Amino acid sequence: MRQLLTAWNLCALVFLSLAFFLYSHSHPSPSSMAQESSKSIYDFTVKDINGNDVSLNQYTGKVLLIVNVASQCGLTQTNYKELNVLYKKYKDQGLEILAFPCNQFAGQEPGNKEEIREVVCTKFKAEFPIFDKVEVNGKNAAPLYKYLKDQKGGIFGDGIKWNFTKFLVSKDGKVVERYAPTTSPLKIETSRTSYRLLELHDLTVSEVTGNVYSAFKESAASQWM
Repeated sequence: MRQLLTAWNLCALVFLSLAFFLYSHSHPSPSSMAQESSKSIYDFTVKDINGNDVSLNQYTGKVLLIVNVASQCGLTQTNYKELNVLYKKYKDQGLEILAFPCNQFAGQEPGNKEEIREVVCTKFKAEFPIFDKVEVNGKNAAPLYKYLKDQKGGIFGDGIKWNFTKFLVSKDGKVVERYAPTTSPLKIETSRTSYRLLELHDLTVSEVTGNVYSAFKESAASQWM
Protein backbone atom coordinates (compact mmCIF):
# COMPACT_ATOMS: atom_id res chain seq x y z
CA MET A 1 0.00 0.00 0.00
CA ARG A 2 2.83 2.37 0.90
CA GLN A 3 4.53 1.65 -2.42
CA LEU A 4 1.29 2.41 -4.27
CA LEU A 5 0.95 5.76 -2.47
CA THR A 6 4.58 6.60 -3.22
CA ALA A 7 4.09 5.87 -6.92
CA TRP A 8 0.91 7.94 -6.95
CA ASN A 9 2.65 10.87 -5.25
CA LEU A 10 5.50 10.67 -7.75
CA CYS A 11 3.10 10.74 -10.70
CA ALA A 12 1.27 13.69 -9.18
CA LEU A 13 4.55 15.56 -8.68
CA VAL A 14 5.60 14.94 -12.28
CA PHE A 15 2.21 16.10 -13.55
CA LEU A 16 2.26 19.28 -11.46
CA SER A 17 5.82 20.05 -12.53
CA LEU A 18 4.88 19.65 -16.19
CA ALA A 19 1.78 21.80 -15.75
CA PHE A 20 3.81 24.54 -14.06
CA PHE A 21 6.43 24.41 -16.82
CA LEU A 22 3.82 24.77 -19.56
CA TYR A 23 2.02 27.55 -17.71
CA SER A 24 5.16 29.55 -16.97
CA HIS A 25 6.29 29.32 -20.59
CA SER A 26 2.94 30.37 -22.01
CA HIS A 27 2.23 33.15 -19.47
CA PRO A 28 4.93 35.82 -19.15
CA SER A 29 5.59 37.29 -15.73
CA PRO A 30 3.87 40.58 -14.80
CA SER A 31 7.20 42.41 -14.95
CA SER A 32 7.89 40.98 -18.40
CA MET A 33 4.40 41.89 -19.56
CA ALA A 34 4.77 45.43 -18.27
CA GLN A 35 8.13 45.81 -19.94
CA GLU A 36 6.94 44.48 -23.28
CA SER A 37 3.61 46.32 -23.22
CA SER A 38 5.53 49.59 -23.21
CA LYS A 39 7.16 48.67 -26.50
CA SER A 40 5.79 48.76 -30.00
CA ILE A 41 6.72 46.85 -33.13
CA TYR A 42 7.84 50.22 -34.47
CA ASP A 43 10.49 50.60 -31.75
CA PHE A 44 12.69 47.90 -33.27
CA THR A 45 15.56 48.31 -35.70
CA VAL A 46 16.70 45.25 -37.67
CA LYS A 47 19.34 44.48 -40.30
CA ASP A 48 18.44 43.85 -43.90
CA ILE A 49 20.13 41.14 -45.98
CA ASN A 50 22.88 43.63 -46.89
CA GLY A 51 23.60 44.49 -43.26
CA ASN A 52 21.93 47.90 -43.31
CA ASP A 53 19.86 49.13 -40.37
CA VAL A 54 16.13 49.22 -41.02
CA SER A 55 13.78 50.90 -38.55
CA LEU A 56 10.42 49.17 -38.47
CA ASN A 57 8.94 52.59 -37.87
CA GLN A 58 8.95 52.97 -41.65
CA TYR A 59 6.16 50.39 -41.78
CA THR A 60 3.76 52.47 -39.67
CA GLY A 61 0.28 52.16 -41.15
CA LYS A 62 1.12 48.92 -42.99
CA VAL A 63 -0.18 45.41 -42.43
CA LEU A 64 2.84 43.18 -41.72
CA LEU A 65 3.28 39.44 -42.12
CA ILE A 66 6.54 38.49 -40.40
CA VAL A 67 7.97 35.07 -41.29
CA ASN A 68 11.08 33.11 -40.32
CA VAL A 69 12.20 31.50 -43.57
CA ALA A 70 14.59 28.76 -44.69
CA SER A 71 15.85 27.72 -48.12
CA GLN A 72 16.08 23.95 -47.66
CA CYS A 73 12.87 23.12 -45.79
CA GLY A 74 10.10 20.91 -47.09
CA LEU A 75 7.80 23.91 -46.63
CA THR A 76 10.02 26.30 -48.59
CA GLN A 77 8.63 26.03 -52.11
CA THR A 78 4.95 26.22 -51.19
CA ASN A 79 5.42 29.06 -48.73
CA TYR A 80 7.49 31.23 -51.05
CA LYS A 81 5.06 30.64 -53.90
CA GLU A 82 2.03 31.60 -51.82
CA LEU A 83 3.77 34.50 -50.07
CA ASN A 84 4.54 35.89 -53.52
CA VAL A 85 0.87 35.58 -54.46
CA LEU A 86 -0.22 37.43 -51.31
CA TYR A 87 2.37 40.15 -51.77
CA LYS A 88 1.49 40.84 -55.39
CA LYS A 89 -2.21 40.91 -54.55
CA TYR A 90 -2.04 43.21 -51.53
CA LYS A 91 1.19 45.23 -51.64
CA ASP A 92 -0.54 48.20 -53.25
CA GLN A 93 -3.13 48.10 -50.47
CA GLY A 94 -0.56 48.29 -47.68
CA LEU A 95 0.73 44.75 -47.08
CA GLU A 96 4.41 44.16 -46.36
CA ILE A 97 5.92 40.71 -45.86
CA LEU A 98 9.11 40.71 -43.78
CA ALA A 99 11.21 37.55 -44.21
CA PHE A 100 13.86 36.65 -41.64
CA PRO A 101 16.17 33.74 -42.56
CA CYS A 102 16.87 31.40 -39.64
CA ASN A 103 19.14 28.35 -39.39
CA GLN A 104 17.91 27.04 -36.03
CA PHE A 105 15.68 24.28 -37.40
CA ALA A 106 17.66 21.30 -38.71
CA GLY A 107 20.22 23.66 -40.24
CA GLN A 108 17.95 24.37 -43.21
CA GLU A 109 19.21 27.92 -43.85
CA PRO A 110 23.01 27.36 -43.86
CA GLY A 111 23.93 29.81 -46.63
CA ASN A 112 25.64 33.18 -46.41
CA LYS A 113 23.93 36.41 -47.42
CA GLU A 114 24.72 36.03 -51.10
CA GLU A 115 23.47 32.43 -51.19
CA ILE A 116 20.27 33.31 -49.36
CA ARG A 117 19.63 36.25 -51.68
CA GLU A 118 20.19 33.99 -54.69
CA VAL A 119 17.61 31.48 -53.48
CA VAL A 120 14.99 33.99 -52.38
CA CYS A 121 15.27 36.61 -55.11
CA THR A 122 16.43 34.58 -58.11
CA LYS A 123 14.99 31.10 -57.62
CA PHE A 124 11.72 32.07 -55.93
CA LYS A 125 11.59 35.63 -57.34
CA ALA A 126 10.44 37.14 -54.06
CA GLU A 127 9.92 40.90 -54.18
CA PHE A 128 9.22 41.42 -50.48
CA PRO A 129 12.02 42.51 -48.09
CA ILE A 130 14.57 39.93 -46.93
CA PHE A 131 16.44 40.60 -43.71
CA ASP A 132 19.64 39.38 -42.11
CA LYS A 133 19.77 35.88 -40.65
CA VAL A 134 18.50 35.78 -37.06
CA GLU A 135 17.90 33.39 -34.20
CA VAL A 136 14.29 33.18 -33.09
CA ASN A 137 14.66 31.03 -29.95
CA GLY A 138 17.10 30.90 -27.05
CA LYS A 139 19.21 33.49 -25.28
CA ASN A 140 20.45 34.93 -28.58
CA ALA A 141 16.99 35.35 -30.07
CA ALA A 142 16.52 38.62 -31.93
CA PRO A 143 14.75 41.25 -29.77
CA LEU A 144 12.01 41.50 -32.38
CA TYR A 145 11.24 37.80 -32.05
CA LYS A 146 11.25 37.96 -28.26
CA TYR A 147 8.63 40.68 -28.58
CA LEU A 148 6.53 38.78 -31.12
CA LYS A 149 6.51 35.66 -28.94
CA ASP A 150 5.56 37.68 -25.86
CA GLN A 151 2.66 39.24 -27.74
CA LYS A 152 1.39 35.99 -29.26
CA GLY A 153 2.40 32.77 -27.56
CA GLY A 154 2.08 29.35 -29.09
CA ILE A 155 0.70 26.02 -27.96
CA PHE A 156 2.95 24.28 -25.39
CA GLY A 157 5.11 27.34 -24.88
CA ASP A 158 5.98 30.45 -26.79
CA GLY A 159 8.99 29.13 -28.69
CA ILE A 160 8.97 29.11 -32.48
CA LYS A 161 8.40 25.49 -33.47
CA TRP A 162 9.76 25.42 -37.04
CA ASN A 163 10.47 27.38 -40.19
CA PHE A 164 7.70 29.58 -41.62
CA THR A 165 5.93 30.50 -38.41
CA LYS A 166 3.96 33.63 -39.28
CA PHE A 167 2.96 36.69 -37.24
CA LEU A 168 0.29 39.07 -38.51
CA VAL A 169 0.56 42.71 -37.41
CA SER A 170 -2.28 45.19 -37.93
CA LYS A 171 -1.80 48.64 -39.43
CA ASP A 172 -1.80 50.12 -35.91
CA GLY A 173 1.13 47.92 -34.87
CA LYS A 174 -0.70 45.23 -32.91
CA VAL A 175 0.40 41.59 -33.18
CA VAL A 176 -3.03 40.13 -33.85
CA GLU A 177 -2.38 36.54 -34.90
CA ARG A 178 0.25 33.81 -34.98
CA TYR A 179 0.12 31.00 -37.51
CA ALA A 180 1.78 27.59 -37.37
CA PRO A 181 4.51 26.67 -39.87
CA THR A 182 2.10 24.38 -41.70
CA THR A 183 -0.48 27.13 -42.18
CA SER A 184 -0.67 27.98 -45.86
CA PRO A 185 -0.16 31.72 -46.50
CA LEU A 186 -3.30 31.67 -48.64
CA LYS A 187 -5.26 30.22 -45.71
CA ILE A 188 -4.43 33.39 -43.79
CA GLU A 189 -6.35 35.34 -46.39
CA THR A 190 -9.40 33.08 -46.53
CA SER A 191 -9.82 31.64 -43.02
CA ARG A 192 -12.96 33.04 -41.40
CA THR A 193 -11.48 33.23 -37.91
CA SER A 194 -8.21 34.79 -39.07
CA TYR A 195 -7.70 38.50 -39.42
CA ARG A 196 -8.04 39.04 -43.13
CA LEU A 197 -5.23 41.04 -44.63
CA LEU A 198 -7.39 43.26 -46.77
CA GLU A 199 -9.73 44.06 -43.88
CA LEU A 200 -6.80 44.87 -41.64
CA HIS A 201 -5.68 47.54 -44.07
CA ASP A 202 -8.98 49.34 -43.60
CA LEU A 203 -9.78 48.57 -39.96
CA THR A 204 -8.23 48.98 -36.54
CA VAL A 205 -7.50 45.91 -34.44
CA SER A 206 -10.61 46.44 -32.26
CA GLU A 207 -12.89 46.60 -35.30
CA VAL A 208 -11.33 43.48 -36.79
CA THR A 209 -11.68 41.62 -33.49
CA GLY A 210 -15.40 42.45 -33.53
CA ASN A 211 -15.78 41.13 -37.07
CA VAL A 212 -13.98 37.91 -36.19
CA TYR A 213 -16.16 37.41 -33.12
CA SER A 214 -19.31 37.83 -35.21
CA ALA A 215 -18.06 35.28 -37.72
CA PHE A 216 -17.23 32.90 -34.87
CA LYS A 217 -20.77 33.10 -33.52
CA GLU A 218 -22.24 32.42 -36.95
CA SER A 219 -20.31 29.22 -37.49
CA ALA A 220 -18.23 27.82 -34.65
CA ALA A 221 -17.59 24.73 -36.72
CA SER A 222 -15.58 26.77 -39.22
CA GLN A 223 -12.85 27.62 -36.71
CA TRP A 224 -9.33 27.00 -37.98
CA MET A 225 -6.01 27.73 -36.34
